[in-house]
Amino acid sequence: MRNFFPYLSAPNKRRGRRPRLLFLLFLVIAFFYVWNSHDFGKFDDKSSEDIKAPGKEQINDRIGEKINYDLFLGGVKVGTAEYHHVRKTYLNEKLVDLITFYTQAVSFKDRETIYCDSSTFLPLVVERKISKPIKPEKIREVYDQENFKLTITKQRFGESVTEIKSDAPIHNSIILPFFVRNTPNLTVGWTFVANLPQGKYMIKLIGVEQVETPAGEFEAYYFESEPSKIKIWISTDDNRIPLRIDGTGGIGYKMMMQDYVPADH
Repeated sequence: MRNFFPYLSAPNKRRGRRPRLLFLLFLVIAFFYVWNSHDFGKFDDKSSEDIKAPGKEQINDRIGEKINYDLFLGGVKVGTAEYHHVRKTYLNEKLVDLITFYTQAVSFKDRETIYCDSSTFLPLVVERKISKPIKPEKIREVYDQENFKLTITKQRFGESVTEIKSDAPIHNSIILPFFVRNTPNLTVGWTFVANLPQGKYMIKLIGVEQVETPAGEFEAYYFESEPSKIKIWISTDDNRIPLRIDGTGGIGYKMMMQDYVPADH
């Protein structure tokens, strides 16, 4: 039978090394094509169902809400992100809100599954899968809000565990703007302390202004942190949409709303 893969045969001086090099190049290209085309954004949780606690009002009525963002770095669009308030479920027999946050940028994909306390919107567990060449990285963050402790477990080629202890409940940088939007009766000068794993920031409502986004121009509450790092614009309408978010991501990008899908009612 004719050999259709001569470069896999025994060494042949006449043919040389070129076919082997071409074959290796083909394998490298095929690997990166598969990696980049794989959809890390789909969330599949078959262990839980839509739940409404009997005899209790749902404190947060934004179930089903989706907010799509464009990511910018230095004025250049570098990717997209999607916030999805999925449903209510149970975590360790406690009724919680389930949220997914999916970021896709150049050579970077990060899927976050976030479990929040339904009454305080503080994070309880965050599970992340970050796509990287060769092998993805998995991160699990467990927030013990009663004892002010955060345990971060990272898995890639090995496993590492980091514990962070604080003196107050610990926030998560990704859902911080969505935590702020739940505050009723906002007035200029309002402040609160964001206790993030990387440090504490005083968040202050500076004023009300117009903000431009890919979805259009909106009137927004403008918040800024001290030390200066985080900036948040939240719409003044009943939806309280986080329209633009600067400084909460790891690489310093800014998020600007591209599309909004309201909650299910």
